[in-house]
Amino acid sequence: MLKFFLLLSLSLTTGYMHAQTNSPVRKTYNFNPGWKLYVGDEQSAETVDFDDSKWKSITLPHAWNEDEAFKKSIEQLSTGIAWYRKHFRVADGKDKKIFLEFEGIRQAGEFYLNGKFIGRHENGVTSFGFDISDLIDPNKDNVLAVRIDNAWNYREKATNSGYQWSDKNFNANYGGISKNVRLHVTAKLYQTLPLHAILNTKGNYIYAKNFDITGKSAVIVAESEVKNETSSAQNVKYEVEIKDAEGKIIKTFGSATQNIEAGTITTLKAESLVNGLHFWSWGYGYLYTVTSRLQINGNTIDELNTKTGFRKGEFKNGMVYLNDRVLMMKGYAQRTSNEWPAIGLSVPAWLSDYSNGLMVESNANLVRWMHIAPWKQDVESCDRVGLIQAMPAGDAEKDVTGVRWDQRKSVMMDAIIYNRNNPSILFYECGNESISAAHMEEMKAIRDQFDPHGGRAIGSREMLDIPAAEYGGEMLYINKSATKPLWSMEYARDEGLRKYWDEFSPPFHKDGAGPLYKGADASIYNRNQDTHAIESVIRWNEYYKERPGTGTRVSSGGVNIIFSDSNTHYRGEENYRRSGEVDPMRIPKDAFFAHQVIWDGWVDAKKTGIHIIGHWNYKADTKKNVYVVASGDKTQLFINGKSLGFGNKSEGFLYTFKNVSYQSGTLKAISYDSKNRKLAEIQIKTSGEPVALKLTKILNPTGFKADGADLALVEVEVVDAAGNRCPIALNMINFELDGPAEWRGGIAQGPDNYILAKQLLVEGGVNRVLIRSTTAAGKINLTAKADGLKTAAIVLETLPIQVQDGLSVQLPADGLKSNLKRGETPVEQTYQVSRKAIKIVGATAGANSDKTRFSYDDNELSDWVNDGNINTAWIKYELEKTSTITEVALKVNGFRTKIYPIRILVDGKEVFKGNTVPSLGYFTAICKPTKGKTVTVQLLNSGEATAESKKIGVEVNGKKLDDGIERAETKSKGGLSIIEAEIYESK
Repeated sequence: MLKFFLLLSLSLTTGYMHAQTNSPVRKTYNFNPGWKLYVGDEQSAETVDFDDSKWKSITLPHAWNEDEAFKKSIEQLSTGIAWYRKHFRVADGKDKKIFLEFEGIRQAGEFYLNGKFIGRHENGVTSFGFDISDLIDPNKDNVLAVRIDNAWNYREKATNSGYQWSDKNFNANYGGISKNVRLHVTAKLYQTLPLHAILNTKGNYIYAKNFDITGKSAVIVAESEVKNETSSAQNVKYEVEIKDAEGKIIKTFGSATQNIEAGTITTLKAESLVNGLHFWSWGYGYLYTVTSRLQINGNTIDELNTKTGFRKGEFKNGMVYLNDRVLMMKGYAQRTSNEWPAIGLSVPAWLSDYSNGLMVESNANLVRWMHIAPWKQDVESCDRVGLIQAMPAGDAEKDVTGVRWDQRKSVMMDAIIYNRNNPSILFYECGNESISAAHMEEMKAIRDQFDPHGGRAIGSREMLDIPAAEYGGEMLYINKSATKPLWSMEYARDEGLRKYWDEFSPPFHKDGAGPLYKGADASIYNRNQDTHAIESVIRWNEYYKERPGTGTRVSSGGVNIIFSDSNTHYRGEENYRRSGEVDPMRIPKDAFFAHQVIWDGWVDAKKTGIHIIGHWNYKADTKKNVYVVASGDKTQLFINGKSLGFGNKSEGFLYTFKNVSYQSGTLKAISYDSKNRKLAEIQIKTSGEPVALKLTKILNPTGFKADGADLALVEVEVVDAAGNRCPIALNMINFELDGPAEWRGGIAQGPDNYILAKQLLVEGGVNRVLIRSTTAAGKINLTAKADGLKTAAIVLETLPIQVQDGLSVQLPADGLKSNLKRGETPVEQTYQVSRKAIKIVGATAGANSDKTRFSYDDNELSDWVNDGNINTAWIKYELEKTSTITEVALKVNGFRTKIYPIRILVDGKEVFKGNTVPSLGYFTAICKPTKGKTVTVQLLNSGEATAESKKIGVEVNGKKLDDGIERAETKSKGGLSIIEAEIYESK
């Protein structure tokens, strides 16, 4: 092993020296190592001679208040001034351009190089850079000092305005230089960096056009913004080389030589047809390396490598198309902080891949980052794991004007320029709440200027009737469209600890048990795993019923809030939000596995998914419902080989077996299709008595780096004699750590959430801890002990990292591989047509006949309403052709809280009589198949509020949930209002 370390060190040193002295083209260095941190305000800390020897040594990214992540609620996170200082030398910087690139800081920073103020960045979100070429002394030690203020109420210096997104509900305040930093060295003729803030440069832009998906070809276009800072004009040839994922050159092309005057900036462009392409797709993060070169007289002066992927995105017919195949959006609205206990957001790149990859493993295809743009590390991670992103700019929850709107436009501009080469971004989000039509036009103009060819839709939450918006959707209810795709920005908010299996398992948590929230019932924020998983199925099924293939107007899906438990905006018993499908250490809850079943498929669910909710370790006299999530047509349950029959199917995917008497042994479920053919099988077993602890390491796939920032994730389990996890174990574990490492620990229910404690409870028989490397390489010993259980020990070993003069040639994401598990975009169509809508060409009604079109106009912000009298409570639709009517879908006002007794007639013949059912949007009446050319919907009596309408119509914070359009007429006995109607025949 020692020989291995020596060889590795020699290799890294050789590579570093080559980068420093021999390379004729640009060099990019990891600028994360070797920083000093002081929390507080120090006089003269910006000066070169300031003594920082007693400051804390750190490696970036590093939030100075990281210890508080999940220990304190978001609004209590510490704020104030912190100083960061770094000593470095750039040996190859003579007569070169030298730039610093910051992925972002929180909140505002004032930057000093060698004692001179070089600039300020304040928005707390986006990337920015500095040209430090003229301030660097290549032969001496240089000092960069940064004073950072992360006050919640920080105000922009030039305008005295705060920032809308600096909000204590959702934007966790991990202060300081919490993201990566790089240093670039280029010639004086160079391709610029995509850093609009401060540098005001746009970088390169790579995209594909003229797609032939089945033929696996496209025209690849590369554009580079080039600046000539030499003293004379230069004749420059632009060359582009494309390498595949294995590093093989598949295409080289270029453009004619172009003269670039001294002191000017221009854009060079080249394009070529490329064959044999692997298109980036969901769960298939295929990436190419595109190298763009500037050449003078055959010599390469500048060379830029860009990791990117090629894919086709379209948004039409109410649906999202990826590589010519319809994809129903399914995934998570995740806090952009994407944080971990005692670390915050500043994790190594591989851990971003691990977390984001779990979303894909749950069969999510979309992450909607919330409120503010994600950092570059998460953006690139989603490229690799094959996870589509919706990228916001910056917002709280309302439109704004003046300076704050200008700030939002600035963030969108910076984020688009910085991230436009990342194929995983498919949506640009302009607001977490509706914005005006004029503001939508302004944002669209920014997209059209800086990313006109990226195949991305720009829109906002709501935007249901704004023509400029290319997608939209609301929260907590369903929208459908025949034109722009509409998907729900949040469709479920329930919370529950992973620790709580059900009311029959220790610690015996009855669903809903917990404190009030602001004086209101908060049952839905105190769920157990059973009901949390069941609710996930119930909510999704309503969207699934309106999926592509179910008519002309369809839902394009939606995202569940959130993926991992978050240090933001809690509403349940703990001081953090527990609505994740995984806990803060990314240990799955049952809802994670439920999503694997219901989301497995581009549109239609694959029939092979199955999961038994819960465990199988109970007291002998326990009787409980057993729930199975399966995508087959029916499901059978067995205990120790004996059949308990078939479950009651509901909510599309949920099978309930009532009052099952527990027996130790094996619980097995088998799903079948309608012809009794076996589709899937799963079983869970009773574990034995706890006898030992087990440790399992989850590591950086490129090796555990001794860089002072890398993390090891270690799982601890309580197991039986056969090594099976004991799912109801709640033992206290005592950890001992020895070697060059820093304890960061885990999280559990208890005092301060056990943050940084070396005593930690397992919950459901399992927990995890984080261990951070130091800058010294070596062996690390971790031991776990618990009373009455056999001790477990594990050895970790960190690899040396070469750092010279404060710089490293090893970048954080080097060596990380793409996830290709799902394979390429399906060749076959991704959905089946189950019913066909019949076009409505006109309508008459008992009242307001001139407004009947609003009930079928594809605008969910318009409706038809009668005058409140029962005798006028009818509307008659005329169809384009005589058809056999089988179903009628209605979105009525009060869809969430009211029941309407109606009847439906086809050419005067009654085909349905019954009550509408409260829902997240749509009620579908199953009609007696009848041929006709007119369909009449008639109210029979007063619509009545449901018994639970007060509860289901209001959030726990008192905010009224969307329930249609406010109409005085619907409060009358004979009031009827229809927002949207669609009439179907069988396929």
